[in-house]
Amino acid sequence: MSDVTILGAGVLGLAIATELRDRGITPRIIDPNGAPGPHGCSWWAGGMLAPHCESESAEPAVVRLGADAAEWWQAHGAQVTHRGTLVLAMSRDRAELDRFARMTDAHRTVSADDIAALEPELGTRISRGLFYETEGHLNPRQALAALRDGLHIETQGQPSGLIVDARGLSARDALPDLRGVRGEMMVIRCPEVQLTRTIRLLHPRIPLYIVPRGDGIYMLGATMLETGAKSRVTARAAVELLSAAYALHSAFAEAEILELGADARPAFPDNLPRLRRRGNTLYANGLYRHGYLLAPAVARMAADHITLGTRPEFMDEDHP
Repeated sequence: MSDVTILGAGVLGLAIATELRDRGITPRIIDPNGAPGPHGCSWWAGGMLAPHCESESAEPAVVRLGADAAEWWQAHGAQVTHRGTLVLAMSRDRAELDRFARMTDAHRTVSADDIAALEPELGTRISRGLFYETEGHLNPRQALAALRDGLHIETQGQPSGLIVDARGLSARDALPDLRGVRGEMMVIRCPEVQLTRTIRLLHPRIPLYIVPRGDGIYMLGATMLETGAKSRVTARAAVELLSAAYALHSAFAEAEILELGADARPAFPDNLPRLRRRGNTLYANGLYRHGYLLAPAVARMAADHITLGTRPEFMDEDHP
């Protein structure tokens, strides 16, 4: 199969195109919005490559298939930071930390002194945490640009050959079981705080993650709402994100807000991705909150199916 058209230039569409190109097939990519940008949920992601932390609520397949995501992204031009994930909780939320530890593995318990050694800015105010040393993160926009640079994206045209539909939530016209899970994020600048790795602050209602982007810039994220609406960030979400950040470090009170963003991520009922073959169309969708973690694995499965005829692990017919 040498004639392939990919619909959608989000993280999954570009990853599939990259895998096909690596195997000698140059697919057409059609996206009416052109290159990746604020119109797609891939633009607003945290970029955490944290399979062990995700196992707190995700299926075991997410951990297994996300284990080599960092290696794939690095091999394809993304700048991956390998400094682990630090999971923390205030003393009043100690039960949340204990629960998180029971639900995950590949971590070690760290004391206040350990936390201060890992992130001196946090001092010794937090007495205990969990450190996932093998995890990392990337900058989603730089990663998308790295994939896009080797590919050509058309804004219009008639698909030809085998069609790979990777339109995300826009594919609900063909995938009625696809739903949207809204996420809200904030980008701030706070040079007074120098964190070097992803921090997850546990809270029974609004957990927070802080991902450093360098030069005192941080991405804050937390919310997951069962809705496909793509409206603006709510005042409540913005206040809660900033309040949680302030609880972690008081200097965040003086942070400059650079961006507020919200979008809806596509998900199937079990929150696992799907490859669904219907005639001449292969639907690839449902990355949920694991876009950058699972896109490489799903892209490899799609490329194997197209070039070798193999049956992917996430073939839809195997998940009634």
